[in-house]
Amino acid sequence: MTRPGGTGSARLGIRPAVDSDFDAVVVLELETFGRAAWSPRVVDGEFAALGSSRFIAVAEAGGEIVGYGVLSYVGELADIQRVAVKLPHRERGVATQLLDSLLAEAARLGCERALLEVAADNQAASGLYAARGFTEIARRPRYYPGDVDALVLELTLTSSAASDEAPS
Repeated sequence: MTRPGGTGSARLGIRPAVDSDFDAVVVLELETFGRAAWSPRVVDGEFAALGSSRFIAVAEAGGEIVGYGVLSYVGELADIQRVAVKLPHRERGVATQLLDSLLAEAARLGCERALLEVAADNQAASGLYAARGFTEIARRPRYYPGDVDALVLELTLTSSAASDEAPS
């Protein structure tokens, strides 16, 4: 699916990840999360589980991977593991499109609830999740580096969420 994005003249496309996206995702993981980043080995495990318990969406603009999102799923439960966007592409709707893609895929898979964790000091992400209807169900004190709390958020999914957002 290709949509206009706020990335200059390049059009933004959201699509399922393929093995050749691995290196770009590893680099973006480190750029985005720093010392809290998943190791290449962990990212490899996520790619290895594609189609069985993982879905990874990538955002592409001008042939470059500018964001990605990771969904873990089992039974009726979906877990948004990661949403990451390159710094120059932030605040342009990329994270929103990635999140919508992950939620649509979760609903398509029959998941009834989506969970995620977000750093309590990440106002941009918290605002995005609240706008999509996530509510706080728990707090994990000093979960992230720098003794930052994690907020555990939940969203009840409906079949209408699986509209045309899910990449084919």
